[in-house]
Formats: sequence, C-alpha cells, structure tokens
Amino acid sequence: MKPAFLHAPTSRVSRLAARMVALAPLALATHPGLAQAHLDESAAPPPATQQEASAADANARRSFTPADFARFAPRNALDMARQIPGFAIRDEGGDRGLGQADTNVLINGQRISGKANGALAALERIPAEEVVRLEIVDGAGLDIGGLTGQVLNVITRSTGGVTGQFRYSAEWRSFGVPFRWGDGQVSLAGGSGQNEWTLSFENDAGRRGNEGIELVFDDTGTLIDRRDEKSNFDADQPSFSGSFSRTADNGNVLNLNGQVGATISRRSEISLRSGIVDPADRLREFRAREDEFNIEVGADYSFALGPGRLKLIGYHRYEDSPTVSFVETRFDDARLPEASRFERDADEAETIARGEYSVAGLGGDLQFAAEGVKNYLEIDSALFATNAGGILVPVAFEGASARVDEDRAEATVTYSRALTDSLQMQVSAGGEYSKISQTGDQGQTRSFVRPQGFVALDWRASDATSISGRIERVVGQLNFFDFIASRNLDQDRVNVTNADLVPPQSWRFELEASQSLGALGSANLRGFYEDISDIVDQIPIEGGGEAPGNAGSAQVQGIEGEITLLLDPVGLKGLRIDAAIEYAQSEVVDPLLGTPREISDFDYLEFDFDIRQDFLGTPWAIGAVYRNNQRRPNVRLDEIANRTETRGFARVFVEHKDVFGMTARLRVGNLFSQRDKFVRTIFADRAAGLVEQVERRDRRFGTVYSFDLEGSF
Repeated sequence: MKPAFLHAPTSRVSRLAARMVALAPLALATHPGLAQAHLDESAAPPPATQQEASAADANARRSFTPADFARFAPRNALDMARQIPGFAIRDEGGDRGLGQADTNVLINGQRISGKANGALAALERIPAEEVVRLEIVDGAGLDIGGLTGQVLNVITRSTGGVTGQFRYSAEWRSFGVPFRWGDGQVSLAGGSGQNEWTLSFENDAGRRGNEGIELVFDDTGTLIDRRDEKSNFDADQPSFSGSFSRTADNGNVLNLNGQVGATISRRSEISLRSGIVDPADRLREFRAREDEFNIEVGADYSFALGPGRLKLIGYHRYEDSPTVSFVETRFDDARLPEASRFERDADEAETIARGEYSVAGLGGDLQFAAEGVKNYLEIDSALFATNAGGILVPVAFEGASARVDEDRAEATVTYSRALTDSLQMQVSAGGEYSKISQTGDQGQTRSFVRPQGFVALDWRASDATSISGRIERVVGQLNFFDFIASRNLDQDRVNVTNADLVPPQSWRFELEASQSLGALGSANLRGFYEDISDIVDQIPIEGGGEAPGNAGSAQVQGIEGEITLLLDPVGLKGLRIDAAIEYAQSEVVDPLLGTPREISDFDYLEFDFDIRQDFLGTPWAIGAVYRNNQRRPNVRLDEIANRTETRGFARVFVEHKDVFGMTARLRVGNLFSQRDKFVRTIFADRAAGLVEQVERRDRRFGTVYSFDLEGSF
C-alpha cells in the first residue's frame, strides 16, 4: 500500500474523472524560434520503417516529432507526452484485472501489460533519442477494445546502442521536515534491429510534515483541550523495473516487463496536550511504520493465427505489507501511561491470464477476448492495550484476521468500424462471473454474474474539432481490505467485519469535445454522468459497529475544461498558459439518516493554472504553478470529518536547460502559505444530532525548496 503523502499535494476532482492533467502548448515546427540553437536536434532518430509505423496512422488526428518539443529539452518520451496540448494521460492500474484497455497510451500501437509498471513507467524509461514520433489518434478507430476519444501512440526505434538518462531531486523545507536527498532515477535503454530493452532504478522519496494547534470543544462549545502538535511523514519507494520487446521476422511480437520494489514509510505525530479540565497535561505520541515488498511481472505475445491475430497476456502481482501502529499517552501526574498497538501483516496477489483474438469482419474489426483472474488478500492482525499495571497485553479483536479470495472470468466481443470518413464507432458486449469467498467466523462464499459493455463514437467534425461520446455499463472494483475488521489508532476509529460486500455497478455517460485554436493552442471540454448501484460507503452492521458496505444508489455528474494558450502569435514569444478546472457533484442517501448528501470524501472542485516563459534563443525558462482542490466531508456513523487546504498551493521555478548538457531547475513552493485544516465532529448520536465534541486543527508546513537535475548519457 502506497502512503498517500507520497503523492502530489493535489488530487483529481473525482474518482470517476481521475486523470493526470499534463497540458502544455504545442511546439509546432512552423513556429519560428522553437528549435533553439543550443539544443541538438540531430539526435532525433531516422524516420520509422514501414514495419515500425503503427496501424493507428490512418486514424491520426495530430502527429509530433521530437523536434516539436526541442525547446523543453525533453529527456524521455513522458516529457514529450506531457507537452502535447489538449491531451491528458489517464491514470492506470486501479481496475479489475486487465480487462479492456483503459489507459489512453500505446507504445508502437500496443497496450502495456502492466499496472504499477504500466504505460507511464514505460514512457519514462524510453529516452528521447529513441522517439520517432507521437500520434494522437481516434481510439474508437483502433482494433483495441476499450479505447475511445484521444489516444496517444508513441512510435519508437532503437538507436542501435545503449543510451541512458538520470534524474535527481533534492528538497528541503523552512522548518520541521528532514532534508530529502534520496529521490531520483537512472535508466538505460538499448537494443538493435528487432530487439529493444529498458532498465530503470528509481527511488520515489517523500519527506513531509506539518505542525500547529488543535482545539477541542464539548457539546456546548466550551474549550476543553488544547493540543500543540507536529506530524512527520517519511517514505522511500525504491524499485527496479525493466522491459524487453522483440519483433520477429514473421511479425510476431513478444513484450516482457517487470518491477521489484518496496515501500518503507514512517509516520509520527507528537501532541502536547493541556486539558482545560481533567485529565491533566499529557504527551501523546503516535507512530506508524510499513515495510512493504512488491513484485509485478507481465508478458504478452501476439502472432498471426488463421485470418486474424491472437495475443496472449499473462500478469502477476504480489505484495507483502507488514504494518505497525502505536500510540502512547504519558501524564504529568502519577497516572501510568496508556498505550495501544495494532499489528497487521497483509499479503495480497493477483494473477491474470488473458487472450485477445482480432480479425477483420463485418466491414470493420472484431476482437474476441477472454480473461481469467485469481485474487486474494490474507491478513493477520493483533491488537494490544495496556492493562491496569501499564503492561501491553493482547486484546480480542474479532474479524481482524481473515482471507478473501476472488475467482473471476470475463468474456467480451468488440466491434470497431468507420461509419464515414470522419465517424468511428466501437461497440462492446460481454459479461463476467465472479466468486468471492472469505474465511473466518463470518466467512461465506457468493457468486455473481454481471453484464458489461459500451458504445462509443469518435467524430472529426472538422480539421479543428473532434467530438467523442461513450455510454458504458461498468462493474466496479471492491477493496478487499473493506471485508476485514481494522483499527485506526490515530483517529480512534474501528471498522468491523463485513462479509456481505458486492461489487458496485454503474451506467456511465461521457461526452468530450476537443477544439484546436490553431497557432494559439487548444481547448477541451468534457461532461460526464454516472448512475451507480451498490455504491460502497460506511453503513451500520447488524450486530453492532460500522464498516464499508453497499449503501444503495448514487449519482455523479460534472464537467472538466482545459485550455492551452500559446502566445507566440500575439508577440509574446515563448510564453504559454495552461488552465484546467474540474467540477463535479454527487448524491447518495445517507445510510444512517435516510436523507441525500454528497458522497463521502468526494473531490468536487479543482483548479490548475500553469504559466511558463521560455526565453527563445537562450537556455533559460521561468514559470509558476497554482493548484487548489476541495473535497466533501468524510462521513461515518458517529462522526463527520472535513479536511481543507486553504489558499491553495503556489510554486515558481527557474530552469536552465544546458548546465554542462544537463537541465537544472530550482523550485520554491507554498508561496501563499497554504494551511492544512481539519475539523472533526464526533457525535454521541448523529441521527439525533447530539454532539459529543468537536476538534479543530490548523497546521502550517512552511516554504518548500526543491532542486532538480536531469541529464542524458
């Protein structure tokens, strides 16, 4: 399990619309001055051969070469992909099994058989020297089931030697957080002729924290406790990954990829508490650690078979996540310390076998796919608490040790064809069978049969305008941790066992329009609506307690807008502006009150703004970034908690793209002094509106200084 604090300080607007917004202006070759003299464009590989050109070429909306991005001094394919205007890379790795393609990135016309080690990791390992071109194609026009709308296809070709790249990032804060010195990556790529390979070692490190005052009030609003608190979140995620690809003389293609990694995280919170009333002054200390090991391997092999082509895919993921949390309160008076300890060792794995047979037929392309999946999660937990003598002793915690298994099979048929020269269609129909079993006192075995499928259209209304729409029946993903009882010592929360969870289902509707603004950039607008049944939320459990469970139906709707402006045509050479706004609403019936409310912890608003000035003809660039997002409260049966990040996060940077052939960047963040606020209302009876106490937290985390160095060798 990856700690949340390793991610960026912003999050996507909603679970439905989870995407990595990475917009930037189009560095068109026709724009004067973009290919700067100090950047060596001769390193670009020769044009791809006919075999290297993908079948997606006929559907290409736009095509770019490495020279189009020269002013950004890209080191790898991901650097280039993030500079494509009007295109956003969708997140990957969270879906059930492999299923049909969902990540809108292909490499040489093929999807990547990976999750954590998926398309984004693969793009980052491909050096810029091996990129031939990047195409934006119509997904519905491909013979790859599941892809619609804008899809990025990266065409690569080995240079015949070994090339390398590296990235190093150091970070420190104005107070309270250790210096982050170990974040970086080193990658190698090579091959010749029909073989290509990549290797990468990376450590994704995080050193974060905040500090401030928390005030506690009773049901009358009277201050009863004052807490001076400081938190630290330290983590390292070292990983070793790689890939190998071979294209045989007969056109057969073999792809291998794998990753071995770890997560080493430490979290602490020191709280000096001054009770206005009893208890006396005290020091509360919370500590948690995780030492995870994970491995992921994927392979696929495609070859001609009869009139079509068969692709066989295998995938396996294993993760061992031992975690320990400990909380202790020491009093200034004669009382003995009070402490609790929760230990949990979680082993989880996923094994997938999938086959896809593609053949021309019915005036288009047909794909028949079948997939089998075995998942399991096995947890062994123990809870300890101090007795009257101050000694930690075991405490019974029913349902905290158990195993959940799922056997699943699915089959789909997908049909793609061009209805007109400008209109592409893709239709898919199928279903899945799932059997979920759980051990323990409440263990049971259940099975489900669920239909799934979609209809999608991609329409090029003009050379400048593209419109895509999709209607889909989706089977959701269950979190197996929700089945098993757990204890959060920091927030003093308990989830009991719930073996009755079923996968949520939904009808999803999407409509997206992309508009080229010519030399001025591009704009996107996307609307979505989702009608969900059996949504997972906190529910009361028969026999007492609460846990994640199926809470009936819910709806989500919203819009996303993105615009990229290139200001060269108006005389502001090298200046670009990117802006994105995402807004969503949701509704679910509260399981306790029976009244409508927003989905718990739902991200509903995000605003992103980026500005960058490249000083053409020089290696210098400057820029600024602003992020602000808002989320709905997290609702449980006996509490409502709301986290807010006031003022948003702002950062400026200065960049030099030729420091002895390397790119150096200095960043200064949190210019608006963003504060992390948290308000939790704990109820004696939420249904009756009876409040027990309210906690109000206000923390600062200081100014963030970062230094990045990137290079090739």
